[in-house]
Amino acid sequence: MTDVVPAFTLTSMAITDDVLAAYADTPDPRLREILAALIRHLHAFAAETNLTASEWQAGIEFLTAVGQKCDADRQEFILLSDVLGLSSLVESGNAADGATEPTVLGPFYLPGAPARKMGEHIGRPEDGPATLIRGRVTDTGGRPIDGATLDVWQCSGNGRYDIQDPDQPRFNLRGVFTTGPGGTFTFRTARPVSYPVPVDGPVGDLLRACQRSHWRASHLHAIVAAPGHRPVTTHIFDRESEHIDGDAVFAVKPSLLRELTAHRADDPERPPGLAGVPGPWWSLVSDFVLAPAG
Repeated sequence: MTDVVPAFTLTSMAITDDVLAAYADTPDPRLREILAALIRHLHAFAAETNLTASEWQAGIEFLTAVGQKCDADRQEFILLSDVLGLSSLVESGNAADGATEPTVLGPFYLPGAPARKMGEHIGRPEDGPATLIRGRVTDTGGRPIDGATLDVWQCSGNGRYDIQDPDQPRFNLRGVFTTGPGGTFTFRTARPVSYPVPVDGPVGDLLRACQRSHWRASHLHAIVAAPGHRPVTTHIFDRESEHIDGDAVFAVKPSLLRELTAHRADDPERPPGLAGVPGPWWSLVSDFVLAPAG
């Protein structure tokens, strides 16, 4: 006996075919490919879950609220993409062989960070224990890259970025450094801390409904770029962070974990850049590798 296909399935298949046909003549081939896949998967999702009209309406209202929460300093849609793992999936799918692994941009990137001198502190003493970060930028063949830029940013010791905290000056804990001969870089910052992603919007409602943690593992962001090479958006993670195994946005990758070394206040190897900085300090080494463009 031949299986009978439910009428609802036949109707939904006919609608999907009609919609795909309507977009079949889209001139741009890549746009045509992406739209066709999006339509197929969205329609399949609705059919698989037997989506009701009230559930569809709730979804529209949720996405509307996400958009309404966005402004010049807050990108709720990026946060939504992050907590659903889509950002991490896209970054991983675009990784270059032999290069530093990419990870999420996050919702707190702010273009226009000031250019800073090598070794300069990007924050303030009150942001946390002084931390010296140094390393090299090379190509996949191990050759140092002179003139590579590192656009770095992180939160303060209170777990908030400057754009979240009116008590921090604009571009606090942000800066752009340019490597010199040998591809080396060095800068000072505060020791990264774990922090909660914003939960005062619709993404927070989603996390609570799913009983998911909203904490991020301790990290520092970096966009590393150089002429003739593919830029990489990545993190430096503190290996000892308590949220390494439960990062809210699925951004942790083993290759991005780094050890922080503790130094005494009277450490004889205290670098000149930390002269006069009171108390103990930390250091870490993190190299970055860029793949050729194209």
